[in-house]
Amino acid sequence: MFSGIDEVDWASMEHAYGPADDVPVLLRGLASADPAERESALDGMYGAVHHQGDVYACTLACIPFLFELAVDPDVQDRGSVVELLTSIGGFDLDEDDDEIDEDEIEGAANYAMAAAAVTAGAGVFFELIADEDPGVRLAAPLALATLHRHPVRVLDLLRERLPAEPDEEVRLALVEAAGRVALRHRPLAGRVAQWLTLLVDRERAPGLRLAALAQLARCSPDALPRDVVPVVSGLLRELRTAPGGAPESDPETEPEADAEAEPETDPVGCPDVSRAEQAAAPTLVGQLRALSAQDSAGRGAPWSADLLRTLHVGLDDRVGDRTALLIDQLRSPDRWQRIDAVRMSGGLMRAWRGSYGELVALVGDQLADPDPRLAEAASHVLEELFSLAAPTADALAARLAADPGGWVREWASGPPGLGSTVKALARLGDARAVPALAAALELPEVPHDVGFAVAHLGRAARPLAAALRRRLAGVALDEGAYDRASPLLAGLTGLRAGEATPEVLRVLRGAPEYRGEWLRTAALRALGSFGPAAREAVPELRAMLRRPGTATEAAEALWAVAGDRDAVLPVLTEGLGSDQVHDRRAAAAALGALGPHAAAVAPRLRGLLAHDELWLRVDAAIALWEVTGRPEESTEVLLTAWEKNRHVRVRVAECLARMGPVGPASTAAQVLRAELSSVRRHNALDGGYGSHDTYEDEKLLALCRQALRGTGKGSTA
Repeated sequence: MFSGIDEVDWASMEHAYGPADDVPVLLRGLASADPAERESALDGMYGAVHHQGDVYACTLACIPFLFELAVDPDVQDRGSVVELLTSIGGFDLDEDDDEIDEDEIEGAANYAMAAAAVTAGAGVFFELIADEDPGVRLAAPLALATLHRHPVRVLDLLRERLPAEPDEEVRLALVEAAGRVALRHRPLAGRVAQWLTLLVDRERAPGLRLAALAQLARCSPDALPRDVVPVVSGLLRELRTAPGGAPESDPETEPEADAEAEPETDPVGCPDVSRAEQAAAPTLVGQLRALSAQDSAGRGAPWSADLLRTLHVGLDDRVGDRTALLIDQLRSPDRWQRIDAVRMSGGLMRAWRGSYGELVALVGDQLADPDPRLAEAASHVLEELFSLAAPTADALAARLAADPGGWVREWASGPPGLGSTVKALARLGDARAVPALAAALELPEVPHDVGFAVAHLGRAARPLAAALRRRLAGVALDEGAYDRASPLLAGLTGLRAGEATPEVLRVLRGAPEYRGEWLRTAALRALGSFGPAAREAVPELRAMLRRPGTATEAAEALWAVAGDRDAVLPVLTEGLGSDQVHDRRAAAAALGALGPHAAAVAPRLRGLLAHDELWLRVDAAIALWEVTGRPEESTEVLLTAWEKNRHVRVRVAECLARMGPVGPASTAAQVLRAELSSVRRHNALDGGYGSHDTYEDEKLLALCRQALRGTGKGSTA
């Protein structure tokens, strides 16, 4: 093995972290008899040689040696090597040709060479599909489906192998590989669908039937049975009652149900790896394996969650079916099925619009479960729903009262943050969150997100104003001032607590050099929110009109506090000519707040309607309408931006709603109705999301309805 490895000039190559002269050590480590050494070597391969899917010259040079490892029966963990080869060779250039520019030509060539090299050797995976090692048999089907040039042969082999395969998880992998063949080779989708349908109809094993349904949803959703919801629900019941299925666990008797012994959870409610496991598994690969083992412990069918996620992805916009499946799952006596359903419910509601009242209420019911894993997962989902979480307000309040230790979360690095139950209740504007926020304001370090929670509570949080003032008065104005003061300023801003003007002025005058501009901006926003109640700040605000960096914010605050047009208008007009787009946008927005008092700058705003920067065009168009009261020229710019950038839609809809009635036959009405008819959230992203995505999309829908009803405040003219 490894013949010729020392003849390769590894030192002349590089990987993600520098010279590749350590690659031979990694390759030999993959063949080690020591499990820890193999794990470390695999970690190095993914971390450096194939870093985040990249292919370097040294990656290409590894391919022949990886194939040697994959076929040597004396090597352990060969399944991991097969998976690594699949990852290296599985890049599909056809999907990204349009995105490759001149700077990426060399990288693209490496991907192409890797795909060619691994594909050329993919015939060995035919032999490995019947290997004695179950781990190899588990990895081989997907490798064949991804890499082999003859998909018909691959499909025939998958079908032949299935009856002979004794391992249930490998049988599921054979079915998954068939789905991959159908996705990569669309002419074969019908043939694959026929086989999968036969499995659904004739197979006795519920797991295999569920796997077949999941792959049907991916590659041929039209072939799914009409009664897919009751079929899947029945299969889940069979899995719960099948021999070997895990009995319903009792958290009263399980050590891991003890909240103090429970591992920390990440922001989506998944258990993190404990310190002991991290010590035992110092590599990323080891930590991922430990996490997977921990998440699977006690499950009767640990792979069922992956099958259900695949099914949901395949069902796509069939929101009614997906919601019904999750509702059924949340009523299951199996706690693991409910945990999976809670997590998938969050993904569904973040990406798709629908009627979620019953689903949300069932997620809320999990807050009372004695297993902290389930309750924590539910609170994380509800935290991101904002007003959609209204059916769970009482359940959130009950959990909040029962778990004061969860009001604030401490992290290994960074400032503390509010617990998800506190945030969820505060985002509903529910006053029952106030005691938790009051307690948070008494901690030595105030949680960084207190201010945002206070702002959502509005008047219900007025009792917190005194504590916010007191803590702000005690903030040391040193290099850490911004981190300590910004949550307090945000809270006072949300409360419009004008009585805090002296404390805010202290911060404004004493802001340190480090992040001083950020701190002054936050203080100016607070003063502006106070309005005339901050009149004692007027001299300071006038003086800051001449200060570079915060002149626009000072002018905006001065207008809100004193309405001094003559002092403010020249500063904001000058801001429109800044060479920084951000400053121009801020000036345009501030001028809009002046309304007709800024009519003199209409020509300047009109000149920005053709600017290259889309967001500046939008801000200028909105300000132009606000200062002139004439919507015609602004509306065209806003609707064009709407089509070009979905993330601008909330801002545009806000303006359209304030403009007043939208003509039922107008282009604007057509655009708004089209948005309301879409089942996909406007800001949904594949492979990522933001914590406020659902909030922003629900806000957009409300604004669209408001604009169509003509219930806005109308023109400011």
